[in-house]
Amino acid sequence: MGMSEEEQSEEEQSEEVQTDAVLAEVGPRLRRIRKERGATLAGLSEATGISVSTLSRLESGLRKPSLELLLPIARAHQVPLDELVGAPPVSDPRVRAKPIVRHGRTHWPLTRQPGGLQAFKVLEPQRKLEPDLRTHEGYEWLYVLSGRLRLVLGEHDVVLGPGEAAEFDTRVPHWFGSTGEGPAEFLSLFGPQGERMHVRARPTRS
Repeated sequence: MGMSEEEQSEEEQSEEVQTDAVLAEVGPRLRRIRKERGATLAGLSEATGISVSTLSRLESGLRKPSLELLLPIARAHQVPLDELVGAPPVSDPRVRAKPIVRHGRTHWPLTRQPGGLQAFKVLEPQRKLEPDLRTHEGYEWLYVLSGRLRLVLGEHDVVLGPGEAAEFDTRVPHWFGSTGEGPAEFLSLFGPQGERMHVRARPTRS
């Protein structure tokens, strides 16, 4: 489910390039906004407490912009900080991930960022399964949308119906799946630890 180290490295490099490109545009933008307002470097220096030389270096790109420098400039010009930085437009928030079939279950990823909390919409088909309790690092949260979902957690064996939720430490032996009465649709949330390989909670019979 997670990205490979090579893919993560490429994504980080791409983000660094985008950040550098945004920072490179700050200087010319500062100069343009100052001139549009008819302000001089000396006047802006007096209003912000930033030296004329520092302001000049910012506008020429010789000084890397920082929050400590941009905030007083934004206040002096009475403009939002985003206008100085030129924040990029918000990308399309819709997640267009393809469904994944794993062990007979269909998962629809609802998050697209690697790491952190991961969310899935899951369809559990009707079938007869024997609980096979397993453990792994992390914490899981389940919410049933439709149908009935059987959850075995330690000594507990319960059935969740629509609108019911369960949360548990996944280091406790657990299993969830079909009740055999029909399909179930549910939401599953878990952290990156949940992507580790599962370990059987009980020894196999020889």
